[in-house]
Amino acid sequence: MPMPVKFNPTRISAVMLVETGRIHDERGFFSEAYSEGVWRKAGFSSAFVQDNLSKSAKGTLRGMHYQIVPHAMGKFVQVVSGAVFDVAVDLRHSSPTFGQWVGHTLTGDRPVSMWIPPGFAHGFLALEDDSFVYYKCTQMHTPDAERSLHYADPQVAIAWPIEPVIVSQKDREAPTLDHAEHNFSYTP
Repeated sequence: MPMPVKFNPTRISAVMLVETGRIHDERGFFSEAYSEGVWRKAGFSSAFVQDNLSKSAKGTLRGMHYQIVPHAMGKFVQVVSGAVFDVAVDLRHSSPTFGQWVGHTLTGDRPVSMWIPPGFAHGFLALEDDSFVYYKCTQMHTPDAERSLHYADPQVAIAWPIEPVIVSQKDREAPTLDHAEHNFSYTP
């Protein structure tokens, strides 16, 4: 029996919070985190080609990452255990929300995930130790197309809920919005 899925737009409508059903019993719970047929019926048409898994300690920041066209990548982000503050920044030229961000706390205890389409920088901050993040991607990782946006750019002004304490050198040295390379277009 297919389980229900709901796509709920955030204040940046292209970014969606995705709620999946769960069946609870004495063993715990079961959930269909992704079902191509169910998602297609709900209007989702992207195909996934790569899955990633990361484990982070509390205070670890990963992001803000993206790949430029023609390797632009959408991500469906789920937390398996722990908790993260997941963020997307709109990098689509001419978008009414260009340079704006949307964030949501995702936990392993709730069946809510986040869909970040191509054209957005993505990152997250671990709010608990041993936070496991699993995400499905619409493109293969392509190192030559990989770019970053500085997580503390004052122009974007992401309101991280706790101070990032573990940040890679690459992420500390990422350019600000005015200097970051991005080649995404916006189609209403």
